[in-house]
Amino acid sequence: MTKNNTSILVSADQLSTFISSALKSAGLPDQDAAKVAGLMAAADLQGSDGHGVIRLPQYVKRILAGGINTRPNIRVVTERAAMAVVDGDNGMGHLVMSHAVDIAIEKARTAGVAWVGARASNHAGPASLYVRKPIEHNMIALYFAVGNANHLPPWGGMDMLLSTNPIAVGIPAGSEPAVVLDMATTVAAYGKVKAKAKRGEQMPEGWMIDRQGQPLLDPKRAEEGFLLPIGGHKGYGLALIVGLLAGTLNGAAMGRDVVDFNHDHVTPTNTGQSVLVIDLQAFGDPEAFKSSIDHLVRDLRSSERLPNVERIWLPGEQSHLRRQQYSAQGIPLSAPMLADLDALAAELKIAPLVTNQS
Repeated sequence: MTKNNTSILVSADQLSTFISSALKSAGLPDQDAAKVAGLMAAADLQGSDGHGVIRLPQYVKRILAGGINTRPNIRVVTERAAMAVVDGDNGMGHLVMSHAVDIAIEKARTAGVAWVGARASNHAGPASLYVRKPIEHNMIALYFAVGNANHLPPWGGMDMLLSTNPIAVGIPAGSEPAVVLDMATTVAAYGKVKAKAKRGEQMPEGWMIDRQGQPLLDPKRAEEGFLLPIGGHKGYGLALIVGLLAGTLNGAAMGRDVVDFNHDHVTPTNTGQSVLVIDLQAFGDPEAFKSSIDHLVRDLRSSERLPNVERIWLPGEQSHLRRQQYSAQGIPLSAPMLADLDALAAELKIAPLVTNQS
């Protein structure tokens, strides 16, 4: 553990060990706790700080309240050659989606492509976590999910009937980092709003508006307004389609049926997610494809830049560099975040994350 001027730095292993200890204390089996903890630490390691350890107190509260099944029977309930539907039995979303991705990879090896949906799942962290494993197998992956609270009204409306409904796409490259798009269908994910509030920062204009249509900048007042969709009415349409594919298609919650897990810690969320995996081998030589991706990435990066633009970024590059930086230097945790984790450790009677802050 080290300090910088504004935060405390911890290693991914330290963070994962603490998360695992907390989840085990809350009731998860050792192996499941370790798996979830590894994925949560991986979220923070890539800079997805709205979906990593910041969610741990919330997860623990839901587990202790009985809102998450700690011994789920995660199983396939519908299956064909290139598709399956997984019932998560209200288990941790990280476990449900890890299982769904493994099934999709195996089916894609045979069929060339596979679509696996999940229902009765839960919040599973950042979308990009679930497109990275197929990349390691020379496969393209697309991920869709219904968010765990509605923060978006229909375009022109005021009733919050849609969530941030994220999308991730992962495309393998050769020597270049994989192209990994991870985005909410709102301008910002709600986890980023929570992270801003935790750090005591204001939101940029354009993230949220209040019910009079005025910009909302204070993240602690987020419940007074709603998130804005990317691209106006187009983002609203995209959020709807993602919800239909990840939620309705799988028999999961959508629209008014979505449970706000920020406030309701007991009711099963019936979260829906879907993953589509495509085997490069089915389309030709994977190495030739990845070489083409490398070539395109370098062309894009070397494009003539507008004034005051220092660098052109590819989707996933900043997360890739952050992963390298945080692996070497540590993951930054703000003092308020550490205080929350200390309080959680005391509640669960486990060792704190940082035993010496001097």
